[in-house]
Amino acid sequence: MSLTIRPAEKRDVPAMAELIEEIERFYGATDTDIQPLEERRTQVEEALFGSPPLASALLVEDETGDIVGLAAYSFLWPAAGSSHSLFLKELYVRNTLRRQGTGARLMAELRAIAAGRPGCSRVEWMTDSDNPGARAFYKSLGFAEFDGKIVYRVDSGTA
Repeated sequence: MSLTIRPAEKRDVPAMAELIEEIERFYGATDTDIQPLEERRTQVEEALFGSPPLASALLVEDETGDIVGLAAYSFLWPAAGSSHSLFLKELYVRNTLRRQGTGARLMAELRAIAAGRPGCSRVEWMTDSDNPGARAFYKSLGFAEFDGKIVYRVDSGTA
């Protein structure tokens, strides 16, 4: 199967909104947890193509034009000293394509984006401690887990 990795374009918003539902279900969301498709479309469009954009995404497209994976990321400042980092928020590959090198290709592309951006000192990401598949995937790529941070999260109070 031939796959293409490319930056998301505005025409991809509907397909990305659908893939996000798949991602949510992968993490255990139920029908009542999933936001309506139109809301997802609006949020994806605002996040990726608003002024200013909040994030960027790489998409995995199969030979039929279906979007079968994504890597959503943003640049954060500061990282080391006054440099910035590429923060990978989500890496997802459809189940039927896992363990075929697609995730590794996405990671390599993200590293190339970071290396090509002046002042970007590193790529950072997180995975859930109870996600052994993701942890094994990153370990297979030679990435060590970093114990130096504890993640905090609080809702913003908005819908």
